Amino acid sequence: MSFFAKYFPNAVTMKSDFLQATWETIYMTLITAVVAGIIGMAIGIGLIVTQPGGILENRVIYNILDKIVNLFRSIPFVILLAVIAPVTRIIVGTAIGTTAAIVPLVIGSAPFYARQIQNALAEVDHGVIEAAEAVGSGPIAIIFRVYLREGLADIIRSSVLTLISLIDLTAMAGAIGGGGLGNLAINVGYSRFESDVTFLAMLIILVLVFAIQLCGDLLARRVDHSA
Repeated sequence: MSFFAKYFPNAVTMKSDFLQATWETIYMTLITAVVAGIIGMAIGIGLIVTQPGGILENRVIYNILDKIVNLFRSIPFVILLAVIAPVTRIIVGTAIGTTAAIVPLVIGSAPFYARQIQNALAEVDHGVIEAAEAVGSGPIAIIFRVYLREGLADIIRSSVLTLISLIDLTAMAGAIGGGGLGNLAINVGYSRFESDVTFLAMLIILVLVFAIQLCGDLLARRVDHSA
């Protein structure tokens, strides 16, 4: 305790604040991961099956999805927060707070995840897909039994990358009123010149990132058929 009192004099008096901020960061990350994960997975699969040479080739749908992903991936997250504030107010009643931050977080991370899923599924051996088509497997069966099964390891790695990026976005959202560790680091630590608060918030974020990376790597190696 004396170590923390010496090197984190301000942070030790804010235990409840750090617990609350950590929970808010985890809450934003988990809810966004679920919602953006479902949306991103659907768009990513849509991209891979409708692309030229895909099992459901459709240039119109592919171009629409591709342009939507490119558009939203091109908007800086800080600007996105401001642009969709009216939409956020309609959905949750306010543009400030932890729950309100989830709306822009989903919009900002879903396109990124969709592109990651497309790239992951593109690595699936095309010969396996052709073999499945040869035995009469339909598009739904190929998606679940070939694409998602054979590409599972890469999907996990893509999900880890997206989660880490998402934690970064939660910190950015927190800095402008979204709550969480980003809010604590900037609006408390930085604004009050309490550098130990900012540093401890950063350490907690790093622990979360390393934990996600470790669990993701272990899970990916476990399901990797080529390993």
